[in-house]
Amino acid sequence: MGSTVQASRWVQPARRHGALAAARALLAAQLDEIREAGTWKTERVITTRQDASIGVEGRSDRVLNFCANNYLGLSSHPDVVQAGKDALDVYGAGLSSVRFICGTQDIHKELERKISEFHGREDAILYASCFDANAGLFEVLLTPEDAVLSDELNHASIIDGIRLCKAQKHRYKHKDMKDLEAKLRDSQSARMRLIVTDGVFSMDGNVCPLPEIVDLARRYNALVFLDECHATGFFGATGRGTEEHFGMTGSVDIINTTLGKALGGAAGGYTTGPRELTELLRQRSRPYLFSNSLPPPVVACASKVFDILMASSELTGRVAHNTRRFRQQMTAAGFTVAGDDHPIAPVMLGDARLATDMADAMLERGIYVIGFSFPVVPRGKARIRVQLSACHSDADVDRAVAAFVEVGRQFKVVP
Repeated sequence: MGSTVQASRWVQPARRHGALAAARALLAAQLDEIREAGTWKTERVITTRQDASIGVEGRSDRVLNFCANNYLGLSSHPDVVQAGKDALDVYGAGLSSVRFICGTQDIHKELERKISEFHGREDAILYASCFDANAGLFEVLLTPEDAVLSDELNHASIIDGIRLCKAQKHRYKHKDMKDLEAKLRDSQSARMRLIVTDGVFSMDGNVCPLPEIVDLARRYNALVFLDECHATGFFGATGRGTEEHFGMTGSVDIINTTLGKALGGAAGGYTTGPRELTELLRQRSRPYLFSNSLPPPVVACASKVFDILMASSELTGRVAHNTRRFRQQMTAAGFTVAGDDHPIAPVMLGDARLATDMADAMLERGIYVIGFSFPVVPRGKARIRVQLSACHSDADVDRAVAAFVEVGRQFKVVP
């Protein structure tokens, strides 16, 4: 006769009940403050694959998506999806291991080779995300004898990564080359100096002044690091990013970027640069050493994307066309669209509640966009961040602009 196992009933001590109740009250108060400030972020539920047209829970019709990082429209490309399916059959769902134990397959090495070739670098190392790549770089590369000089508006993952290192930390004003030069002069006693910047700043769609940064780096014997998450694959004539945009391919020392946006949109990130750096990261970078390998289907999808990019720049040209079309029409309609000539096109509104209400009104008209407000952007600089994709047609772009004009007039934003 089999034995019956009775689950033990754990009774929480009374003092723990008191502590939890107090914590709940503190958290609830913070949540109420967010709601009252109009900065509450609601997660809309998508019921279809990521594409130009998507299904949203609660709606019977499909809506046009203008807020995805799917810049090249490859998240649902049939060849990319098929590559993932094939890898699932051949290589399995995952490795159940970190890379250095039993988590490196031939497809991981092949993808790293393609990344190096695409960027024209010596080597590359894969991470679970670019957040992890940024978290794992600075602590390994920089010591207390070194200095890091970071743009004040760099991505949160860069900020957190720099916090982990013991280098001398200098923050220069956003895109202010005089301030950067002053910081370079002040840090000349450092053994090694690293200038750190986003290639494209994701909230504003503006591009770093790379020519001036590289010039200062050469004059002051510093290295340059570029986060290319919102550039790799689609910015520049062939998608090689900020360097190519400025005609400066190969001028940057270290590039970190993501596979989770234009390059298939699934997950993953990487560092590419000198072989000595990538080898040292394999030995000491904690997010690399203590995170599972990228799943084979994700690796295969990204690898197929690089095949597509290295064969043709058609998609890159398409997203550039859509960007110009949207920006020109919105500006002509009276909207303030921030940023440079980039697919990130923030429609500036200022007030957080206005941004949220306008985004909701846009959804009612079949256009999926999201309002951004504090703490994602500074107070008083709320906006609807529009993102153009190669999968949008001219008609899609025109429909989005028409909806913006209608909603903008409703809320008295444009005449």
